[in-house]
Amino acid sequence: MNIYRMIDANINRVSEGLRVLEDISRFILEDSDMSRSLKEMRHIVRKSFSDSKLITFRDSCNDLGLSISQSSTIDNKEDLLSLVEANFKRVQEGLRSIEESLKVLGHYDKSKVYERLRYESYDLEKKFGLKKDFIDTDIYGITAEEFSLGRTNIQVVEEMIKAGIKIIQYREKEKSKLEKYNECKAIRKLTKDSGVTFIVNDDVDIAIAVEADGIHLGQDDMPIEEVRKIAGNMIIGLSTHNIKQAKTAVEKGADYIGVGPIFNTTTKKNVEKSEGLKYLKWVSENIQIPYVAIGGIKESNIIEVKKYGGKCFAMISEIVSSPDIVKKVESIRKLLKTI
Repeated sequence: MNIYRMIDANINRVSEGLRVLEDISRFILEDSDMSRSLKEMRHIVRKSFSDSKLITFRDSCNDLGLSISQSSTIDNKEDLLSLVEANFKRVQEGLRSIEESLKVLGHYDKSKVYERLRYESYDLEKKFGLKKDFIDTDIYGITAEEFSLGRTNIQVVEEMIKAGIKIIQYREKEKSKLEKYNECKAIRKLTKDSGVTFIVNDDVDIAIAVEADGIHLGQDDMPIEEVRKIAGNMIIGLSTHNIKQAKTAVEKGADYIGVGPIFNTTTKKNVEKSEGLKYLKWVSENIQIPYVAIGGIKESNIIEVKKYGGKCFAMISEIVSSPDIVKKVESIRKLLKTI
């Protein structure tokens, strides 16, 4: 029966995927607990179904999948994170195929073994110690529909992507959960297709639901350590306004911090005061994780911000209020290259 051939192919697929993940965990992350869990799962997969019919029905050389794979680039991996994500999906899909096939053959008890392994793999994926790197870039885009000259957040994000902005945060305080979810879902697709890092402000549930790359928190939001429990390896950023908050953010495990407000800003209400440029200078000299300067930054003052240690700049109204976002970003980048 060819269904045994299907099971055999998927056992190999799952085992190979687990081996890739195990090696990354062992040699790159040096995570002994994760390596052990993946190894144990791989051994169970190999040993739980030893029916000799699997080898009998194997026909690797004539497998249609080989010729399809050879002529396709769909499995190309851009970075280590893409490799991890792809292999977890490979493992999970293979486990589901084995599980369903065993039910057809009447091996119901064995199918439950693979069902359990599948759910374990979901948990391991969440705990896997690798996340998308915070992009080393110059401009951190943030949505603000009230300043966008009648354009929707989707339209603004499309223009930001055309302008070459590599990290975009969705920030809307007044919209309903459903409105925010629908917009984030659309933006997630745009950013994922373009290789842009997508951050959701405040709404941890929406960030997880749309599979955003990260979450940005304020000082009055959930503690980072609690968000980490439910968000796994997503990027977590935290707004900070003084030295004490910056140090605490690092201690609590923030992946990056917002630093500001650098100048007075009209895009955010009830902003906690900051020493602005002086605080930015301290961060640039004392904080090792990435940081984003934010608050009142314009094309007219960005050089001053750079002189005080700014490397990545969040410019909200200056960008979203521009009639031509692409030209505005080009102008800002040209200016930044002058020093």
